[in-house]
Amino acid sequence: MSFLRVLKESLTSIFANRMRSFLTVLGIVIGVGAVIGMLSIGAGASESILGQIESIGTNTIYVMTGGDDEVTNPKPLTLTDVDALSNRSRAPHILRVTPVMMGQASFTLGDASRQTTIFGSYAEYADVTGVELDEGEYLSASEVDTRAAVVVIGPDLAEELFGRRSGVVGNMVRINNFPYRVIGMTKAQGGNQFNNPDMQAYMPITTMQLRIVRRAVPDSVQYIIVQAQDAQSINLAIDEAEQVLRETHRLTPRQPNDFTLTNQEDILDIANSITSILTILLAGIAGISLLVGGIGIMNIMLVTVTERTNEIGLRKALGARKADIMLQFLTESALLSLIGGLFGIALGWAFAQIVGTIAKNSGTPLTPVVQVQAVLLATLFSMLVGVFFGWYPARQAANLEPVDALRYE
Repeated sequence: MSFLRVLKESLTSIFANRMRSFLTVLGIVIGVGAVIGMLSIGAGASESILGQIESIGTNTIYVMTGGDDEVTNPKPLTLTDVDALSNRSRAPHILRVTPVMMGQASFTLGDASRQTTIFGSYAEYADVTGVELDEGEYLSASEVDTRAAVVVIGPDLAEELFGRRSGVVGNMVRINNFPYRVIGMTKAQGGNQFNNPDMQAYMPITTMQLRIVRRAVPDSVQYIIVQAQDAQSINLAIDEAEQVLRETHRLTPRQPNDFTLTNQEDILDIANSITSILTILLAGIAGISLLVGGIGIMNIMLVTVTERTNEIGLRKALGARKADIMLQFLTESALLSLIGGLFGIALGWAFAQIVGTIAKNSGTPLTPVVQVQAVLLATLFSMLVGVFFGWYPARQAANLEPVDALRYE
């Protein structure tokens, strides 16, 4: 029997039971659509996260308290460490250094009030992290030295406090019931409720240490950001930073580091691993619906074998081989999966576009990416599901004895 004839008969059988075929295909459509949609969202999230990390630059080093080994009472990072790292004679390959503190503070203006994250830093923080201003200016070295009561706010925070996103420079706000002058507003970056840079604020770290976050060691900081001269000198800058910090912490050669140095490449690798795991997890969850669709195909093909028992017996009596019967029913199940896969591609693409639109309207930096390999993978998997779950019903049909099949009522 030619394959074209088998294909024609399979299509005839499928369209003869349109409603049943539609309900069977629906499981595959949802499964393939879910796989493509989830992979697209995962790919988009990965690009967004990695893009934000890369935007800071590949020549950035983060210094954290605590070493790789267990260190008893590690010495905290302080502004003294920052000054030592900023010494070009001791660390010639380091371009900029800024300490960072984070905390929660209450912003109030009239009846408006908001609790949000505030960063304490040096003037170099904007250059190191890529913070851009829409109006006004960022913190200056003199404001850090004098513990000035000034603040730079994000546009969303400005909207909640002032009811507008412009003309806020020069106005006063109260932070933890203390008056501060707004000297700048950052450009809108977008975010979500868990991480929205447009709701953040920035002030001199000396002011923050004095009025916002009180610590056991007065000049201690949470972490330090070091910027190397360029990407090529990152390793030299790491070596210099390690040597300087070991000297300032007075560590002996036998003592392990009580701090950790992490560069952007390390963070990129970690982020890439996390997003890859999440993408696989999302695809695996979506793949369950595809397997459910495959079980639906097996179920309907078993019913079809039962309904067409007489037909199978007649074909065998006229000389049809087991292989012909197997091919007939495998082709039908594969066609059901293929049709479902094609419609599933359209559903997955539409789902990705809807999620992208919702993310855009909510200000979330997420653009789902429908990848060709994801489409091919989902389509191929759906075909394999059809063949796998169609094999048993096809085998049942092929093993029927002609006499028993013809007698079947």
